[in-house]
Amino acid sequence: MRKEVILSTQALRAGYGGKPVLQGLEIEVRESEIVAVIGRNGVGKSTLMKSLIGLVPAMSGSIVYRGEAVELLPPHKRARLGMGYVPQGRDVFPRLTVAENIAVGAAIKGDIPEEGRRRIVEAFPILAERWSQRAGTMSGGQQQQLAIGRVLIADPHLILLDEPSEGIQPNIVQDIARNMVELNRSTGVTIILVEQNLDMIRAMAQRCYVMDKGRIVASLDRAALDDQAEMRRHLAV
Repeated sequence: MRKEVILSTQALRAGYGGKPVLQGLEIEVRESEIVAVIGRNGVGKSTLMKSLIGLVPAMSGSIVYRGEAVELLPPHKRARLGMGYVPQGRDVFPRLTVAENIAVGAAIKGDIPEEGRRRIVEAFPILAERWSQRAGTMSGGQQQQLAIGRVLIADPHLILLDEPSEGIQPNIVQDIARNMVELNRSTGVTIILVEQNLDMIRAMAQRCYVMDKGRIVASLDRAALDDQAEMRRHLAV
């Protein structure tokens, strides 16, 4: 049975200083999917993610999440509806401990639920080992796991992952990809992934959209993700 659409955009235009980056962009993502968004640098992928979570306001068009138009809602209200966002560059709080960073994510729902903590440390055991360590003293890969954990604690229905492999060792990238796929299988959480790393895309994505100049120009199925020449053509800088 085909699952319900959890998020869609119609004719979405968004950008900065009154200048649109997204040019009537349209996507559709169903519950429990892992969908990648790929394309050359500067085509608007991160702007799309920021627009979906509300950090970049929509100029026109719609964003529908779980049947509700959310394009006018601020980011914190979208988060309360179950949208989680892991930004490019991670943005953890360096002077706070792992536990305190997680508590910031849990503030959406109150105290850190024990089930939520268990889910995080099962996915990323290093966080249990570093629970009292300041985030700023951790490696890039550990900070990325913390940034994802901070989102997971609120038990989101949808996770927006923006360039999670950036600046991270390949073995940690593989661990993150494997853990996110397992999380998707075990909980049904939907994931939208912006990424340039071909190995991570193949390890995680079930299909992908290709962006160019603020628009979706192609939609690739799982089989197409294994065509290296095709993928490199879409990802060429």
